[in-house]
Amino acid sequence: MSHNLFESTTDFLGVFDDLSASDAAGWKRAAQFREYSAPVINQHWQAAEYPLDLVQRLGDLDVMTDGLAVEGHEQMSTLGAGLALMEVTRADASMGTVIAVQAGLAMRSIAMLGSPEQQAEYLPQMASCSLLGAFGLTEPAHGSDSIALETTAVRDGDEWVLNGEKKWIGNGASGGITIIYARMEDGNVGGFIVPQEAPGYSASVIEGKLSLRAIHQAHITLTDCRIPASNQLPGCRSFKDVSRVLTATRIGVSWMALGSAVACYEIARSYVLERVQFGRELAKAQIIQQRLANMVLDLSQMMLTCREVSLRETAGTLAPEQASAAKLHNTRAARRIAADARDMLGGVGILLENDIARHFADIEAMHTYEGTDTVQSLIMGKKITGFSAYK
Repeated sequence: MSHNLFESTTDFLGVFDDLSASDAAGWKRAAQFREYSAPVINQHWQAAEYPLDLVQRLGDLDVMTDGLAVEGHEQMSTLGAGLALMEVTRADASMGTVIAVQAGLAMRSIAMLGSPEQQAEYLPQMASCSLLGAFGLTEPAHGSDSIALETTAVRDGDEWVLNGEKKWIGNGASGGITIIYARMEDGNVGGFIVPQEAPGYSASVIEGKLSLRAIHQAHITLTDCRIPASNQLPGCRSFKDVSRVLTATRIGVSWMALGSAVACYEIARSYVLERVQFGRELAKAQIIQQRLANMVLDLSQMMLTCREVSLRETAGTLAPEQASAAKLHNTRAARRIAADARDMLGGVGILLENDIARHFADIEAMHTYEGTDTVQSLIMGKKITGFSAYK
């Protein structure tokens, strides 16, 4: 029996026809979120409101683990977690980004680099969404070259003192904790769990975004921010440790791009089957059929890419440049599909009520975060040629 939840023509090659029962169950739980969020998400997106009730719904559906092992929660495989993230993003990329930030980055930092005590204290709360988490790496002057971070951490007795700035930090001003990565006195990078109510931690929501409007990103300032020494992540001793977290999340962005692309394709297909122009349905026009076929080809390649990198991640054979290739390919393809879908709807394609314009705008953020198109290309280029075009 097929567990595929896509419309009949979406998964043209049947890439997800043979899912395990557990992977299918996770996908099905995530699909319930789409039904729950559909009536209200455009309203929140338009108003740039962060709907924390929808975030809580993600916790209630137990899809806020991103494949991590968390006591009291269902552990999904890498493939199952990808499908769940794709499905939530199919509903809305802002909410998909919540999973990417909360589970993919903040929780994964604690799961991979934290102590057993830190994991036991924070991960169950974050998986249930009773505690929000942020990932503080990017700085105002250091985006793609995040290895050059300037935020400092100085040990003072039983405390660490943090100074610096972080920017574009999802959940960074929404209450909870932020994982701050900072340069220690020995020159290495350390990770620190910082409560957002800690003295010296100040954050403001970045306004004026035209993408991912239903999640808040923050500009954080740390001024002699003191935290207990026990809040240091013991497994983070260099930037290589941070990179291991980032490699896993690039797979997630590939799945998110697939979710938005699927939504755009299915909306466009439904529209041309119903829309009558010049006395016949648009779907009968040769150019429309060719454009739909091109979308399906892109979707098929995106699905195959997502499945392959997820299986490699599970097997422990995924190389960083392969994660970069997946992110690069899928965000590019999602852009093509969204642009074509919006055009096929004509004037109504720019209306929020038809969803494509929202996905169209949100894909632009996906195309940039977790490593820009250029940076991912250069990571691949270094592997292909043996020469680094960046330092």
